[in-house]
Amino acid sequence: MYQILIVEDDPGIAGAIREQMEVYEMQAHCVKNFRNVLGEFAAFQPHLILLDIRLPFFHGYHWCSEIRRVSKVPIIFISSASDSMNIVTAMNMGADDFIAKPFDQNVLMAKVQALLRRTYDFGAGAPILEHRGAMLNTDEGTLSYQGEKIALSKNEFRILLTLMRSKGKVVSREKLMDALWETDSFVDEAALTVNVGRLRKRLEAAGLTDFIATRHGVGYLIGD
Repeated sequence: MYQILIVEDDPGIAGAIREQMEVYEMQAHCVKNFRNVLGEFAAFQPHLILLDIRLPFFHGYHWCSEIRRVSKVPIIFISSASDSMNIVTAMNMGADDFIAKPFDQNVLMAKVQALLRRTYDFGAGAPILEHRGAMLNTDEGTLSYQGEKIALSKNEFRILLTLMRSKGKVVSREKLMDALWETDSFVDEAALTVNVGRLRKRLEAAGLTDFIATRHGVGYLIGD
């Protein structure tokens, strides 16, 4: 089931779009916190975003730019500000399409379905794992925090990926070593300790202190 994120502050329009998506058996989520659109994006992990330009606190161009820092997910702008300047700006910011308000729901659905087919018939999307504002792009192997990318080695990425996939649960040292062996990085207990230590230093340097907790004698944990 495709997941659609609706970033629209008019509840009537947002609700109507959500209902239309559900008719086509898509799961739709309407953003509630317009101060934290990026957080809701990361939590929902949509396959496509419908984004208005005029929003509370920050305009749609801002959120388009923020999302493009961490993901290539398709974005369609929907706005009454449909003059040529806004359309060009939206496309230059990374949008995939622009639909002017008021619009026909059938036209909207046709464009959404066409873009989904073009995007996902030729490869999977890039799911984002998020914790405390840190965004791990599992497709590109990159970590972003506060708009900046944090360089990770192959082993560091694999460790962080394994921990974030099990967020809230303790991951044993044995499971982490198994995850590294899958990438042909044959590590022992000492090497794992070194890799985790380096990863912690990178995270702390970026402002992510105490991101990885140790459970002595058991393993490591990423949690709230």
